[in-house]
Amino acid sequence: MKTVDIKLSSIEDVRNFVNIVSKYEMDIDLMSGRYVVDAKSIMGIFSLDLLKPIQLTAHAEDTDALMADIKPYII
Repeated sequence: MKTVDIKLSSIEDVRNFVNIVSKYEMDIDLMSGRYVVDAKSIMGIFSLDLLKPIQLTAHAEDTDALMADIKPYII
């Protein structure tokens, strides 16, 4: 399991991010405050406060490829 903070600043960022994480079989969650949503759900992401950093948790042993793919969003 790996946890990082990310920032999604625009609608285009959200769309690209969902396309990236949807390629992976692992469970990936996003947490903002007390809300947790599936990172592969564009509607779920838009329910979060995107003005603040979002905590991403990838539930897998090997997350290196995912982390490389989402590097532009990691803060």
